[in-house]
Amino acid sequence: MTGWTGKILLVDLTAQSHSVLTPGPELYRRWIGGKGLAGHFLRDHITLPWKDPRMPLIFATGPLVDTPSPTSGRMAIMSRSPLTETVGDTSVGGRLGTQIKRAGWDAIVLTGRSDGLCGVIVRDGDVTFTDAEALRGVECSDTLSRLPREGSTALIGPAAENGVLFASIMIDGHYSSGRGGLGLVMGAKNLKYMTVAGSGKTALADREELARAREEIFRLASASPVLMGELGITHFGTGALYDLMNSRRMMPTDNFQATVFEDAGKMNAYSYKQRYETKRTGCMGCHILCKKTGKNGEIIPEFETMSHFSALIGNRDIEAVMEANRICNETGMDTITAGSTLACYREITGREITPDRLIRLLGETALARGEGAELAPGSYRYAEAQGRAQLSMSVKKLEMPAYDPRGAYGMALAYATSTRGACHLRAYPIAHEILRKPVATDRFTFSGKARIIKISEDLNAVIDSLTACKFLFFAASLEEFARAFLGVTGIPTTAQDLLRAGERIYYHERIMNAENGFTAADDDLPPRFFEEAGSSGGGITVPPLNRAEFLKARSDYYKIRGLDAEGLPTRAKCDELELEWKNS
Repeated sequence: MTGWTGKILLVDLTAQSHSVLTPGPELYRRWIGGKGLAGHFLRDHITLPWKDPRMPLIFATGPLVDTPSPTSGRMAIMSRSPLTETVGDTSVGGRLGTQIKRAGWDAIVLTGRSDGLCGVIVRDGDVTFTDAEALRGVECSDTLSRLPREGSTALIGPAAENGVLFASIMIDGHYSSGRGGLGLVMGAKNLKYMTVAGSGKTALADREELARAREEIFRLASASPVLMGELGITHFGTGALYDLMNSRRMMPTDNFQATVFEDAGKMNAYSYKQRYETKRTGCMGCHILCKKTGKNGEIIPEFETMSHFSALIGNRDIEAVMEANRICNETGMDTITAGSTLACYREITGREITPDRLIRLLGETALARGEGAELAPGSYRYAEAQGRAQLSMSVKKLEMPAYDPRGAYGMALAYATSTRGACHLRAYPIAHEILRKPVATDRFTFSGKARIIKISEDLNAVIDSLTACKFLFFAASLEEFARAFLGVTGIPTTAQDLLRAGERIYYHERIMNAENGFTAADDDLPPRFFEEAGSSGGGITVPPLNRAEFLKARSDYYKIRGLDAEGLPTRAKCDELELEWKNS
């Protein structure tokens, strides 16, 4: 078996011990790796409270990690989300996945709870537990500076230690496993950091076949204006979307009350490039290099961070956005939820988010003190406590990213049906509704969107299991990656085989959510989007979503996905996908 190590590291933080699991080939063929493999290890524990010591926190790589396959440096982190109580997972880049693989592991599964704050160091097959009490309350970059400079490190900041429900796990100081509050799961285990350093090398079944697939993927990527064009992601990062979303009247502004930000031209990616003389950087195994740093090492915000700390909260100070991003990275907080919670606070209280107030509130939130104590649970719980739950722009208590669903109806359906709450990455309909990749679709209709969303969810589930970067699929397809998979593993595989695995992986998440009581009632959007129009103009009309049409599209999605009218798994589909569910 090539591509996989065939070994899972099980770490018990209570006993400060470890053991090794050696699954057979069938488990890997069924779940691939990454997101799929992590879901397999989460399933038996999914109904436990997220803070239960038995709840696993899973770091999982895929077969393409640590190979010449393009964008092969990503990995999946999964547990039950403290913020949403759904399946909680993130795809994260950097070097951690590669180091885990080189250390000889397909996944690291952490359970238990240390008596005191601890660290875990994995050097190949050796596991060491350290006392990390001296690092309690220490910010992320300072923590990194005090640790040995080896391998790659996942760590938490003060936010997770103080119970912030949207606390993130930071990887190597630059990469964030942000959405859903998985940092808080790590904090509940009294684990400050995990460092992994590996010296091994991933074996390949057919190096020449992989080289051919790699060449095809590179050729397709080089011809993609979205990726490699002069205004594309390689030059401006995800911030390249800032002007585009605003021009399409989809920029979430003033807590989604408007969809155009009049000062967008002063806050866009070009402004950051000019002001900070940005440089390219990125994950291991990636040639796109979407991450951007300033000439003095400053971390340039991603698109959602740019948007939510400007348009969403009415801020027109670019330096304040930079500082807000820095605070979130240093304290370990998800920038999307942080910005959306502040926008909700602004609308409810009527208080403007000045640069000074922005910085103060973020600092207080990370410490769960002052007004920040009210904001630390996220926008839904904050708004609910104020008797204004409808002003939280969230789905399943997860705040919406920077794409207004009134301007892209596929996005509206994708937000609603996502297994982790309001997520643009489960299906990413922006690809076809705005970027016109692989083909253009009419963004102001639900027609045909149910099937497209289902297929896209399956696609992205398998991408996160291989693992690879979704950006590359603006240019390449599963056909090229099936060849890469063959070159790495030696297993003849078609694009349809991979898509079928993605369907199983995604449906498995629907089952886990159903086991925790999630139904069709949770697959919905805030009332605002059905009652209020967006900002029409410039030849573009942005009306409220038609609720009857939305519900029809959702019903169509359930039928195509193989769910019943309540959005629950069915016996027939479970049998087809060879999945078990207690109610099937």
